[in-house]
Amino acid sequence: MVWWWWILPALVGLIGVAILLGGFGAMFRGKPGKGLFGTLAGALFLAVAAAAALLGLNVQTYNRLTYERPVATLELKQKGPRLYDAALSLPAPEGQASAVTRTYEIHGDEWRVEARVLKWKGWANVLGLDSQYQLDRLSGRYEDTESELHAERSVYDLRPTQQGGLDAWTLARKHKKYAPMVDALYGSGASMPMADGAKYEVWITQSGLIARPVNPQAEQASTSGWR
Repeated sequence: MVWWWWILPALVGLIGVAILLGGFGAMFRGKPGKGLFGTLAGALFLAVAAAAALLGLNVQTYNRLTYERPVATLELKQKGPRLYDAALSLPAPEGQASAVTRTYEIHGDEWRVEARVLKWKGWANVLGLDSQYQLDRLSGRYEDTESELHAERSVYDLRPTQQGGLDAWTLARKHKKYAPMVDALYGSGASMPMADGAKYEVWITQSGLIARPVNPQAEQASTSGWR
């Protein structure tokens, strides 16, 4: 939220309080006309300040509850029938300048990225806590169940080999009753059709993973690739 959402209501409120007190003072000094005008003007300023503060709070709430950020980019290159190379790029780890990119061979008609998600309650989002995630796996999937049961499968572990920092997921799972701000712990996934040259982005929202096409090949696949 921009700073003036809070500064403006505060300034208007201070002006309103000063005018209101001045109106009360005028009444006590035997000037009822001036006192009534000051009282009404001060009340009006305070009402405007309250309305501006509520509007700012609503904007802040909406921004936090709809906040999302990118967690991966996926670029596809077809190698054969139902076979693709998928270049998965993850955001640069802290202290590094470039993203981490690895290529995986995927069988199927669609790709799928899965993650474990720690979702906070709405009031915790407004206070600044955003959903925590850990990418779990990348896999291919087939449109028809027969192929899903018998065709060649591909699945890759995306979990880091070393855990760094505080494992919020584990702490929340073991001590959820002592963490009232935790709403849910669950698995989330995003999938899209595969096509040669298609590029997608995966985003984490306050409710889980979503995927978006970012080039014409992906746009075409996402609109015509579902059957």
